[in-house]
Amino acid sequence: MNEFLAKSLSSLTATNDWAAIMPEILLALLALSLLVAEMVLPRNSQQALIPRLAIWGQVVILVTTLFNPDFCLIEEQRFFSGMIAQTEVSQIMRGFFLLSSILVCYLGKVYLSKQQLPRTEFFHLVILIAAAMMLLVQSAHFVMLFVALELVTITFYVLVAYCRTSSFSLEAGLKYLVLGAISSAILLFGIVLLYGIAGNPEMSFSSTDSLSFAELQPFIEAHQDNLLVRVGAILVIAGICFKIGAVPFQIWVPDVYQGAPTPVTAYLAVASKAAGFMVLLQLVTGPFIGLAPLMIPVLSIIAAATILFGNFTAVRQRNVKRLMGLSGIAHAGYLLVGVVAAISLPEAKYAVIFYLATYLLASFAVFGVMAHVAGPNDADQELEHYENLARKRPFLSGVLAMGLGSLAGIPPLGGFIAKLFIFIAAFNAGLYGLLGISVLGVVISIYYYFGWVRMAYFSNPSEDTDVIDGSICICDRVVLGALVVATLLVGIFPKVLPIMP
Repeated sequence: MNEFLAKSLSSLTATNDWAAIMPEILLALLALSLLVAEMVLPRNSQQALIPRLAIWGQVVILVTTLFNPDFCLIEEQRFFSGMIAQTEVSQIMRGFFLLSSILVCYLGKVYLSKQQLPRTEFFHLVILIAAAMMLLVQSAHFVMLFVALELVTITFYVLVAYCRTSSFSLEAGLKYLVLGAISSAILLFGIVLLYGIAGNPEMSFSSTDSLSFAELQPFIEAHQDNLLVRVGAILVIAGICFKIGAVPFQIWVPDVYQGAPTPVTAYLAVASKAAGFMVLLQLVTGPFIGLAPLMIPVLSIIAAATILFGNFTAVRQRNVKRLMGLSGIAHAGYLLVGVVAAISLPEAKYAVIFYLATYLLASFAVFGVMAHVAGPNDADQELEHYENLARKRPFLSGVLAMGLGSLAGIPPLGGFIAKLFIFIAAFNAGLYGLLGISVLGVVISIYYYFGWVRMAYFSNPSEDTDVIDGSICICDRVVLGALVVATLLVGIFPKVLPIMP
C-alpha cells in the first residue's frame, strides 16, 4: 500500500515545474511585499513609494517574462499533471495581463490621489488578479479553471466596492456579488454534469479524468448527441458569458461599470473580458469542438444579440462610464464573432487576440482621460463634463479622440485593422449574417463615440461648466502618449504586434 501511494505521488509530482509559473509566483511575492512595505515604510512616504513599487515591480516581471527563452513556445507543454498547459496563445496572454495590471496600477495612482482610501490594498488586489488571470488562461483542467476563475471573481468583488464612501460603488459591489455568485453556480453545475456523465463507468467510452480537457474532448466527440453532455456544455458556456458581458448575461455591466472606481472599470472592461474570451476560445476549439453543430448557432445568436443590444442602448447614454460599459458589450459581440469563426477556422483565434490587443490600447487611453477629468465623485461622469475639453485640456482631448476613434474602427487606427481581421475571419468562415450585423453595429457606434468627441471639440461652453484645474505631469503624458502612438502604429503597421501568424 505504501509503495503504491509513493508511486502515485511520484507520478503526480513528476511534472511539477515551478519555473513554468515563475511570473505568477513573482507577482504573488510582489503583492505580499507591498503589505510588508506598508508596515516598515514611514507613513508620509507610503503614498509615493507603494505605487512605484507596484508598477516598477511588475515592469521588471514583464520584461523578464518577455525575454525568457521559454516565452516563445512552438509546441504545447503541460505541467502539474496536466493541470496547466502552456501554448503560444497562453504565453501571449500572460504578457497581456501583466501590461493590463501595470496600466491599472497607473490609473489607480491617479484615482487614489483624489480619494481618502487605503492605497496598498488596492495595488495588492490588482496584482493578485493579474496572477490569477495568467493561471486561468493556462488552465487545462476544470479544477484549475474554476479555482483561478473564482480567485479573479472574488477579488473583483472587493475592488468594485472599494470606494466604501460611495453608495454607487457599494451598490455595484453588491450587484456584482449576487450575479457573480449565480454565474459561478451555473458554471459549476455544468462542470458537475460533464464530470458525472464522462466519468460514468456504464458509458461505452468513459474518461479516467473527466475534468481534464484532453480526456474530455474525445469523450464529447463520441457522445455529442447525449442530452446531459449538451446541457453541461451549454451551462459552462453560460457561466463564461456572464464574465464577458454577453447577452442575456449583460444586465450587470452598466451599473457595475458606473459604480466601480475608474481603474477597476478599466480592469473589468479589458483584462477580465480578455480572460473570459480566452477561456471560451480554449473550450470551443478544444474539449467542446465535437459540439460545433450546437455551439456555432448558439454563439452566433448570442453574438448578434450582444452587438445590437450594446450599440442601440449606448446611443442615448449620457454617463460616460455606462457608455463605456454598453459599448464594451458591443465589443464583446464582435469578439464572439471571431470565436464562432475560430470553431471552423482555427487561424481566426489570432484575429481575436489582435482585437483584444488594440482594445487594450484604446480603452486604457480613454479610461486614462476619464481618470484625470473625473472629480472626487468618480461615478458622476457625464458627457457635459467634457464640454469644450479641447480648449481647457488639449492634450487629454487629443488622447480621447484617438482612443474613441480606435474603438469606433476609424482608419488608420488599430481598432480599424482589428475589426477588419474579425470581418475577414467571419467572411472566410461563411458567417455572412453575423458579418452584416457587425457592420451595422460599427455604423451605429460611430454616432455615440463621435458624440463624445463632438462634446469635447465642437460644443459651446456653458456658464456653469466645471473647469478642471491642474496640469498633466510628464509621466502622465508619456503613458497616455505611448498608448496613442501604439494605437496609431498598430493601425499602420499591424505586424508591430507579433500576433498574426
